[in-house]
Amino acid sequence: MTILQVGALPLRKSRGGFEILLISSRETGRWVIPKGWPSKRLSDPNAAAREAKQEAGVTGKISGEPIGSYRYRKRTGEDIRVLTVNCYILWVKKERKRWREQDQRTRVWFSQDDAVKKVREPGLKALIASLQGRPKN
Repeated sequence: MTILQVGALPLRKSRGGFEILLISSRETGRWVIPKGWPSKRLSDPNAAAREAKQEAGVTGKISGEPIGSYRYRKRTGEDIRVLTVNCYILWVKKERKRWREQDQRTRVWFSQDDAVKKVREPGLKALIASLQGRPKN
């Protein structure tokens, strides 16, 4: 059984391309993107945008279609589950000074190369590395 999550890949324009916003995970402190569960009330892109607002304090324009997906293992108690995350590009327009999970996470903008080096999940590494030039907004 595939367990699906939605994720936002927050980007902003920078000289010569773009930067990627990564956040620290709550449990292990590793670098990840904002992600969470789909919603009955929201479309998948809007659910991903909601996660970016709650976990990273950013809002902007979310893509309507996923740019790809990756899988990761999540430990819950005794179980280890494999989850698939469908990722949507979020062009960040606003960074809030205060947001819901600011005391639990760190957020940092990285170049594409540095983001690839910081992320541990192979599928997310590959997805970030595959963003060529400047993704469409």
